[in-house]
Amino acid sequence: MLTWFIYDVTSNKVRNKIIKDAKGYGFYRVQKSVFLGEADKSDVDALKEYCSEIIDHSTDSVYVFPVCEECFSKARFVGQAFNKELVCDELKSFII
Repeated sequence: MLTWFIYDVTSNKVRNKIIKDAKGYGFYRVQKSVFLGEADKSDVDALKEYCSEIIDHSTDSVYVFPVCEECFSKARFVGQAFNKELVCDELKSFII
């Protein structure tokens, strides 16, 4: 399922771990703190659990939004919504 993965993390060290892990699960960076990917539920759950273990729950946040393809096709973006250079061809076909 297509999934948005969004974070707001204060620690550079923790943020870099999250970025590395998100990429490892096949997510593509679309903005500095926003990833999009086609991931199965077990990978999304594992990423969410990993983030829960390493973030500071008093200051940081992580959002995971699964989106069906039909709903994603209805999304509208304005301006510089995506850095298309960072998004893979598979996801570009959903976006364009």
